[in-house]
Amino acid sequence: MQEKKEQNEVRKRKILLGIITALLVMIVLVVIFYVRATHPWKQAEKEATAIAKEYAQLESVDNFYWFTRKETSFAVTGKDAKGEELVVIIPKSGKNITVLNQKDGVEEGHIRQIMSTDYKEKDIQKISLGLYEDKPTWEVITKNDDGALSYYLLSFEKAEEIMIIKNV
Repeated sequence: MQEKKEQNEVRKRKILLGIITALLVMIVLVVIFYVRATHPWKQAEKEATAIAKEYAQLESVDNFYWFTRKETSFAVTGKDAKGEELVVIIPKSGKNITVLNQKDGVEEGHIRQIMSTDYKEKDIQKISLGLYEDKPTWEVITKNDDGALSYYLLSFEKAEEIMIIKNV
């Protein structure tokens, strides 16, 4: 009787150890996947921030955007030493960097407001700032109740429509 009880205890410990081992393996795999998946984003953000700080003398960085349309560009927003809010847009090539005063355009918060009031979009998936046909442009990706995506391109200066692709 005592021996059977000990065998059950050993079996329970083995099962518990197996469950703990499986959970640890799953956690490690999720962490590895996450690190690998975010590495390109982190690397692009690091490089774009360094370029923006050097090229536009940004003292602080508020946002980083990765914009992909016809060509890829990156945008960094932040403040210079005078406290001016700037936008630095960097083409993937690293050439022809554009520096803009934020006050000369529409901020992300205003874009969100426009999307909810003018376009009645509730579920914003992503907002990016970059260059589209060599012009500063906001890209907004939304998702409807059916799961279809819509893409809005709005000008940086006045949030005027450039292009809309609905229900993709």
